[in-house]
Amino acid sequence: MTALSAVTATPVVAVDVAVFTVLSRALHVLLVELRGGPFAGHWALPGGRVRLDESLDAAAARELAAQTGLDDIYLEQLYTFGTPGRDPASRVVSVGYVALIAHGGRFPPRPAGDKYAAVAWRPVAALPPLAYDHATVVATATSRLRAKLEYTNLAYTLLPREFTLADLQEMYEGVLGRALDRRNFRKRILALGLLRPVGRLRRGAHRPAALYAFRHRRPMLI
Repeated sequence: MTALSAVTATPVVAVDVAVFTVLSRALHVLLVELRGGPFAGHWALPGGRVRLDESLDAAAARELAAQTGLDDIYLEQLYTFGTPGRDPASRVVSVGYVALIAHGGRFPPRPAGDKYAAVAWRPVAALPPLAYDHATVVATATSRLRAKLEYTNLAYTLLPREFTLADLQEMYEGVLGRALDRRNFRKRILALGLLRPVGRLRRGAHRPAALYAFRHRRPMLI
């Protein structure tokens, strides 16, 4: 490539989505297995190129729905990743996104089309080698999620509509990757005023536990 072509070449704009959930008390991210290209056989984040007639947010939602079957879930723009050489095939600038889905919720079906061979949830603490710079994208998205749990109510996106305080603590511990003191956690959470008692109990093998719900199921600062 000449110096002139290097200056005038137009980069491709793409989106990559880190979809998180909590399974078995651990934070998991959704990965897809690539069929072709320079990273055939590798795992990666779902994503693709942005069309000329759509916004970045629309592109992220479209790619996620088309390739994994997930739609109508929380989606937030994360960061722009544009290091030269991140894609060996061409000059690609990618806008990363974070998506969140409640644990125990929908699992994506087999991927549509021939772009991906498989779709799977993988624990963030034990990821396989990822294509492109997607390990960096996952690390950045994980840091963002952990930080936002401290000052927003985004926990609602990772839980069903009704849950126990034990469910809530397990979700926090899964995302943060560490154990929390039960008494201090419950005292702090209840003092924030984010929850309302449902007025029912969950009954099972253990002692009945009170069910709660978030007062607001939309993003807000706390």
